[in-house]
Parts: sequence; structure tokens; C-alpha cells
Amino acid sequence: MEPESLPTEVILSHPRQTIGNVRLDWQPQPGAYLDLEGKTYTVLERRHRYQFKSGKYRLHKIALYVQSAKRPEEWSVVDGHRVVGDATCIYNAHSELVRCAVNPTGPCEGCRSYQRQELVG
Repeated sequence: MEPESLPTEVILSHPRQTIGNVRLDWQPQPGAYLDLEGKTYTVLERRHRYQFKSGKYRLHKIALYVQSAKRPEEWSVVDGHRVVGDATCIYNAHSELVRCAVNPTGPCEGCRSYQRQELVG
């Protein structure tokens, strides 16, 4: 059985404009990367659009708010979640979207501000 694909409007967050309407067979969560027309975007927000039909609300369309991004090459896993960069550094944000405040574009390797911390978990 093939997964149902829903119409998905992809909206660039700044400047706000629709950059495409596609049908996806997966539901991207915030933090996921989406490739569209040769460019890569990070999903910032996902909104569901419902339609009232025959006395019921049905999921009609999904709107994804995205920003242009480059896929990070460094990842760590913390408590089963992927985070950008080296999670053993005290400055790491432990986020899928942001590496750290000190060196947000990376790489972590060779960073002058790196300070190791022990991860618990």
C-alpha cells in the first residue's frame, strides 16, 4: 500500500512567499531538511489546513514554513535525537537547527572555544 500524499504548500519565511506546491509522501517535522527545485530548506513550522465537508473536518493541505539552509555535515546524537555539531562542547545548543552561539556555522573541529563536557543520558 502506498502512503497517501497530501498537497503541501512550501512557504519561504523571509521574505514571506510561496516557493512551491508539491505532494509529499512524508510529513516533515520542524528541523527536517527539504530539497525543492535544487535548493535545500530547513522546515521551521508545519501547519495543517482543514476543510469542512459532509459535516466533518478533513485534513486538506499542509503548509510548511521554511528557510534556505545548508545541510550540516557534523551531527551528534543526544538522548536519541540528532543535534548539529559536537554535543560534547559546553557551547553546543543541542538543537537540530542551531549549532551554538560561539561558532554557529562550524565546523566544531578545531574551534578555539571548544570546551568538553560530559554528557549524561
